[in-house]
Formats: sequence, C-alpha cells, structure tokens
Amino acid sequence: KDNPLTARVAVNRLWMYLFGRGLVNTPEDFGTRGENPSHPDLLDWMATWYIGNEWGTKDFIRMVVNSNTYRQSSDTRTDLIDRDPENIWLAAQNRLRVEAEIVRDLSLATSGLLHPKIGGPSIRPPLPEGVAALGYARSVKWKVSEGDEKYRRGLYIFFQRTVPYPTLLTFDCPDSNVTTGKRNRSNTPLQALTLLNNVVFTECAQHFGDRVYKEGGGSTDRRIRYAYLLALGREPTRSERKVLHSLVEDYTEMYSDDSEASESLVASLNIDEEDCAEVAAWISAGRVILNLDEFVTRE
Repeated sequence: KDNPLTARVAVNRLWMYLFGRGLVNTPEDFGTRGENPSHPDLLDWMATWYIGNEWGTKDFIRMVVNSNTYRQSSDTRTDLIDRDPENIWLAAQNRLRVEAEIVRDLSLATSGLLHPKIGGPSIRPPLPEGVAALGYARSVKWKVSEGDEKYRRGLYIFFQRTVPYPTLLTFDCPDSNVTTGKRNRSNTPLQALTLLNNVVFTECAQHFGDRVYKEGGGSTDRRIRYAYLLALGREPTRSERKVLHSLVEDYTEMYSDDSEASESLVASLNIDEEDCAEVAAWISAGRVILNLDEFVTRE
C-alpha cells in the first residue's frame, strides 16, 4: 500500500488493451521521463481497487467493460475533433484494429475452423511459398501442423526468430528481439493483400462461404443477414443488402458458366456437384465481407 507502482502499471496495461491507449501513454516508463497520467485519480482508484480485490484480473476487466465509459459508441464526436483529437478525455470509445494474432483468430472463428484447445506445444500454420528458404543457410524446417492443430489461436504460433511468421509482422506484432511496452498500429496495403491472398485467409473464406450457404437459410437475403451476423455482429443495411445480393447473383452466373473455376474453388469442401456454382459464389462474396476494414476493427 505504501508503493502501489506495480498495481498502477498492471491496471494501466489492462486499460490500454481495453481502450487502445493507457491512462499513462508510456506503459514502458512510469518514471520521471514518462508521460503523466491523463486521469491520475482514476488510476489511483483502480490500483487500490485491484489490490483490495486480491489482484483479480478477470474481476477488474468485468468491472471496466461494464462501465459507462467503456460502453460508449466509437462514433466520432465532431464537436471534439479540434479540442480532443486523441480522445484523451474518453468522451467516446476508441476505434482500433485488433492485434496481429487476433486478426487470424477472427477469420478462423467466423469460418467455423477455430480449434479452441488451450495450452500445449506451439503450432505452425502454412507459410507463404519461399519464406522458409529465407532463413540462415536454409536452416528453417517449418513443418506445417496437421489436423485441427493448425487452426488453433494465433497465441500459439511458433515464433521463429530468424524467419518470423509473416502475417504477425505484417500486422505489427513485435519481433521478439527486444522488450516492447506497447505495439504500433499501422495501416498498409500489404495488410489488405495478406487478408485477400494469404493461404490461411483464403481457406477461411472457403469455409465461411460454405457455412453461410448451408446454415444461412434458403434465400439470398437470409444468407446475407446470417453472414453479417457471423462476421460483423450486426444486421446489414439496406444498401449493403442490395450490393451483396447483386454480387452473389453475378458470381453465381459467372461460376455457372465456368464449371472448372467453381469446382477448383470448392475442391477442398464436401460439396454436391449441383451446388458448386452457388457455393463458389458465396465463397467469393464471403471474401468481400472478411476483407472489410470493419471485420478486423474493434468498434
């Protein structure tokens, strides 16, 4: 109680994960050269609460996420753009892209592929072609995990120091060579290309489209609604329904005329021949939804 520094650092780090920014915006430095807390009384109260509740992290998170501050909308407050551009006053929730490991987890969960096993050895998802050869003297032996193991959470991806898993680095995961207090968040074309073309996300789109086709209902409108609820947790707007409806119709017509392309797209799935064109159309539409900025953003 005479020196609550540890508790302050701990609750500030949890706050940073929940809001995208800590009350002290230099979580790696609580000394005289670090930034002062934006809400010092709140930081002290939370540190005291944390100690008094036996350092219960789950209890602390539950308390914060049920607060009015956390539950605010992340819509931009136009009246505060000039006065508080970084939202230090917490007048709205922050809008932020999820961490690198969770980007992959979201696609796996939405497609139904995520394997929820907790603990155990590291996993090795498929690497883009040629990446392993970049290791020193071709010493990297990246044997892709088999079965459900390769669909486990990104937390368990083996971190090869000489050739880190590219998707993690693309989405700003630290390289593990130095201690990192907080991660950067960038927005680059390479991230969009990874979500569109990487073999892991392509496989997720295939299973997502198949899932929507089989579970979404008998009509295009019902499947569009189901896809949005699965991927984005909300109902599609009228304009979004119209665009997706037209897109599915165009894709269905295209794949009906090109059976070779549709069969190639659904080859890894257990699909009846007469359903190939429609499932392929939903896979293509699913790729559009899974590549929306909203999908990898915590609103």
